[in-house]
Amino acid sequence: MKKLTVSLMLGFIAVTASGQSGVADQVLHRAMRLRDQNNARQTGAAPAAATQPAPAPDPVLTATLQNIASLQNDLAGLKSEPAAKPQLVNDLTLAAHGAKPSKTSISQLADDLAAAVAGKNLSSAEQTKLAQDVHAIFNTSHLSPTQQQTIFDDVQKILNRHEVASELAARVVKDIQKIAVETK
Repeated sequence: MKKLTVSLMLGFIAVTASGQSGVADQVLHRAMRLRDQNNARQTGAAPAAATQPAPAPDPVLTATLQNIASLQNDLAGLKSEPAAKPQLVNDLTLAAHGAKPSKTSISQLADDLAAAVAGKNLSSAEQTKLAQDVHAIFNTSHLSPTQQQTIFDDVQKILNRHEVASELAARVVKDIQKIAVETK
């Protein structure tokens, strides 16, 4: 094993001398991994890299991703079963990380969204985009006015693409605009 390590180190020196430090770094890291693996086999200890704990996940990011997935599932369920609206109200309530919109605003958005997507065949990608847009509006303190307008336009386009009645699509956009003001 010492021969392998010596060979790798000589390769490292040769590569470094030729000016290719990117490759040299790779060779060095490979040599160090092999050394650690050999030491672990001989002593029964785990390699140093394997004992380092994984970084803790960001709880806000985790909650955001879970909420978006829940909203997407709610939208998928609403397309065929309007009775799924109570779960949508619950997930909309959980979407805001800062200032919370009123229960009336949340309920109105849920009603209008349920009516807008009922019987429509939104693709999974469209459901995800709609869920992301709605979640983002519930956290407008992180959005510029331009970003907010982009979200309003996206929601309008998704609903128009599926021939949602223009008055209903306008109500959904008005609902999210109201929530944007309430959560600023």
